Formats: sequence, structure tokens, C-alpha cells
Amino acid sequence: MNQPAINFRNFIRDIPGFPKPGITFKDITPLLANGEAFAACVSELSCFIDDDVDFIVGIESRGFLFGAALAQLTGLGFIPVRKPGKLPADIHGIDYELEYGMDRLEIHRDSLSENHKVIIIDDLLATGGTAEATVNLVKQLGATVSACLFVIELEFLKGRKRLEGIPIHHILNY
Repeated sequence: MNQPAINFRNFIRDIPGFPKPGITFKDITPLLANGEAFAACVSELSCFIDDDVDFIVGIESRGFLFGAALAQLTGLGFIPVRKPGKLPADIHGIDYELEYGMDRLEIHRDSLSENHKVIIIDDLLATGGTAEATVNLVKQLGATVSACLFVIELEFLKGRKRLEGIPIHHILNY
């Protein structure tokens, strides 16, 4: 017997005014708290992964949650992209602009090379700055980005424009 499809929107909570006035935060913690919904979400994300992908690259921090689960489900390795000062070995980093300042992401220098194909994952695509920086970081190590996966895409912020040429998949859009 087939299970009814899960309506993932029922597990996303709006938090008005967070992290600052005028922003409505899309809270995924109810999705994470429901084992069936979380498993179904990860399973649905796995449908976007080609057979020739080598690694899942997760963006700190919520990309770690979905990325590690996706790596476990698919049998692929997981590579974290972190904020500065969190990785213990030789790192490669990239500085990038946010809407309201600068930030930096880092990856272990020996984690990827020319022959690797990766999927980049995060919980949310908004303006696309962090995803674009991660794509550039991966490419600078010589690897190829097969696709970017997101649980949620905020389409009105047009973040996918910053990822032109890369397939983008999401489960929910707002």
C-alpha cells in the first residue's frame, strides 16, 4: 500500500521579525523534529542526485543536517563547508559579500580535486550569496558542481540568478 504524500509545508513554521524586523524566517525545526517528514524530505532530495556524483557538500550549518542524512542514504561521502576557524587541517577559503557585509567560507584543501563531482546542499536558497560562494570554493579546488539542492527556495529573492548554469532543485518554494 502506498503511503500518502507528506505536505512538507505543514512542517515549516514562519517566525515574523527574525532575525530582524521585516524578515519572516522559515523555520525547519518542526520538519527535523518529525522523523517521518525528515526522512521523506531527504528521500525526495536524493532523487536529484545523478549516479556519477562523488560527494555531498553541505553548507554550515543547516546544510550539514540534510547533507549528512543525504550522504548516509546514498552512500556518498560528506564534505562540510564551514565558517572561519572551524576546520583543523589545511584549508582553502573564500570571502564573499552578504546583503549587509562580508563573510567567509572554508573547506579542507584536500577534500576535493579535479575528477570529483559534487552536489551542494543547504536548507534555504534566498539571495544566493552563500550558495554562490560555495560553488566558487568547490570550483577553485577543481571539482564540478552537478547541482545545488535546497529544501526551500525563496523565489522572490531571485537567488538562482547567482547560480546560472547549475541545475537547482528545491522541495518547497515561497
